[in-house]
Amino acid sequence: MGRTLPRTPAQALEILLEGNDRFTVGDRLHPHQDADHRAALAPAQHPFAVIFGCSDSRLAAEIIFDRGLGDLFVVRTAGHVIGPEVLGSIEYGVEVLGAPLIAVLGHDSCGAVAATLGAIVDGATPTGFMRDVVERITLSVLAAPDGLTNSDAAGEAHIRYTTDLLVDRSSVIAKRVADGSCAVVGLSYRLAEGSVRVIAGPGIG
Repeated sequence: MGRTLPRTPAQALEILLEGNDRFTVGDRLHPHQDADHRAALAPAQHPFAVIFGCSDSRLAAEIIFDRGLGDLFVVRTAGHVIGPEVLGSIEYGVEVLGAPLIAVLGHDSCGAVAATLGAIVDGATPTGFMRDVVERITLSVLAAPDGLTNSDAAGEAHIRYTTDLLVDRSSVIAKRVADGSCAVVGLSYRLAEGSVRVIAGPGIG
């Protein structure tokens, strides 16, 4: 089964936002979820977007963007914090698989951001490797003008920080953003409404 793939970052973003609109109003198409499409994808994948999202269970990318098998290359960590494995995975998505868009997907009421606020304001630092997650989010929260008193503002600041950091840390991503073959966009998801809005977009135009 053939399908038309978006060729530009703007086209890829448009498809994501159109799918989210369908999800929000309850008019989903459930594309690319049939047996024929599954079989056609077996030899190779050609996702049109890399989604780097928070691992929150309410943030399933294929559902909230109304997409199916082979459409999205999804990487998720708590609080969408970046490490070498994340960068390598995202680079694979754009360099090898050719996805023209990287979307950083954060959300309101983020537990990782709340834990970071707790550590900064109250000194309630979590144990184990959860502390590492908090430490990676701290700079974002401190950079937000009202990050210490407004958790949603802190969350959006962290989305912007992550979006910029992907370009700063990865020469592969930076090169593709510079030549226009890929863009990085920051998206903020509202849990109750199910809606996504763009809050940052290096290279999207």
